[in-house]
Amino acid sequence: MADLLEFEEPIAVLLKEIEALSTLVPSDERDREIARLEVRVDQIRGELYKTLTPWQRVQVARHPSRPATLDYVERLFTDFVELHGDRRFADDHAIVTGTALYKGNPILVVGHQKGSDTKQKIYRNFGYARPDGYRKALRTMQLAQKFSRPIICFVDTPAAYPGIESEERGVAEAIALNLREMSMLEVPVIVLVHGEGGSGGALGIAVGDRILMHEFAIYSVIPPEGCAAILWRDAGKKVEAAAALKITAPDLLALGIIDEIVLEPVGGAHTNPDQAAALLDVALERALAEVSALDVQTRLDQRYDKFRKMGDVGIIGE
Repeated sequence: MADLLEFEEPIAVLLKEIEALSTLVPSDERDREIARLEVRVDQIRGELYKTLTPWQRVQVARHPSRPATLDYVERLFTDFVELHGDRRFADDHAIVTGTALYKGNPILVVGHQKGSDTKQKIYRNFGYARPDGYRKALRTMQLAQKFSRPIICFVDTPAAYPGIESEERGVAEAIALNLREMSMLEVPVIVLVHGEGGSGGALGIAVGDRILMHEFAIYSVIPPEGCAAILWRDAGKKVEAAAALKITAPDLLALGIIDEIVLEPVGGAHTNPDQAAALLDVALERALAEVSALDVQTRLDQRYDKFRKMGDVGIIGE
């Protein structure tokens, strides 16, 4: 109940009924009534999620129970061994990297990690990566190239950390270097935007051959609140900003920013992480097979062309 979003209030009463029935002595009649109510909840939730506004999608993408990188690692990969440190300054806990097996084949996993509870969120800096995190990511990606391991990147961050220490240690340079180096990696690179893809903080690990995006994730140059504060001098205009920014998966697919929308369970990935992982598994396996089948030069050419075309809207008046 505590995790319900504001637009999900129509199912709050039904969930309360289910909770009350669950405390009663088990019986066939009670179980049938609970099952009936659960079906009704799924129906209403499905109807709500078919017509989400851009701002409502932002709320879903930021849901505190939404599966994170390590949740998908647990469900999709085996033999995961985390790699730490950028070999220059520190180990940034907002970005996790590690080797693993996917379908029995060696890969490298790189992803943002926001944390699930208060203690974890503080430890992970709420998913705001510092320059050390981007340098760690690049170090391990170069290691993956050395050993011919495909790379799978999970994107979920509000932005790169904007603190003074980030500026002192060159966060802009670290992200820019990642963009350049990732564009030239010879191994397959698959990117999944599965939560909140915010600004350069997201792009710093999001240059790849295939860009997948979860159905209710968002991907934007700036958060709606920041956009509203700049354009209207009023962060309260976040709803209008979310619509204007074109940050939803359908918008970005139409614009050619992403390559595929990965479906989520009814009500979002947070309602059923196991099913969310199973749906992702299908898309991930297909994308990795397609990219791995290409020779290195073709893969690099297609990756370059993909990002070179972004923002190319032609000459006005043509």
